[in-house]
Amino acid sequence: MKLIATPASPYSRKVRIVLAEKRIDYDFVIDSPGEPATHVPEFNPLGKIPVLVLDDDTTLYDSRVIVEYLDNASPVGRLIPDDTRHRIQVRRWEALADGCTDAGVAIVMEKRRPAEKQSAEWIARQQGKIDRALQAMSEELGSRTWCSGESYNLSDIAVGCTLGFLDLRQPDLNWRKLYPNLSKLCEKLSQRGSFKDTVPPKS
Repeated sequence: MKLIATPASPYSRKVRIVLAEKRIDYDFVIDSPGEPATHVPEFNPLGKIPVLVLDDDTTLYDSRVIVEYLDNASPVGRLIPDDTRHRIQVRRWEALADGCTDAGVAIVMEKRRPAEKQSAEWIARQQGKIDRALQAMSEELGSRTWCSGESYNLSDIAVGCTLGFLDLRQPDLNWRKLYPNLSKLCEKLSQRGSFKDTVPPKS
């Protein structure tokens, strides 16, 4: 199988971490949807990454669909619990983390527009989503070791990717000082090989 993505995409990073944790071999095909010569729309009509192309040429998207497929494709280290209640909790964490990332991406894209066309109101609205999401994550994590349950799972991966994205795109946000429990979780995750190998480039 092959993964069509970019190293800087937080959604792609989530998938790459799951692939590493599940010990699944794949080819990493770098293709940015924003480039004129991109081939992404040939694999995903929405023109978005990541896209997982299976050996029979079936394509899967978006990241939440891909990680669910991968977790069931290999018995190694289950990341999404089988128990319905716990599974919903994990997917809820993932939705919160992805939503926070969505808001961060929206700000990045808005700030790439000419200064005179940027909407301060739009940026503030997205920033509010990020601020509320971080507060909710911190409150729900509390003093626990992991986001959901007693062991590392997809919820931790999703949150770790979001926090890494904020470090990359909003280095002045200072979320670590505001939420030391999230900072502690992030530091612990950063020691895992899957996180070390997928650190996004700063450019």
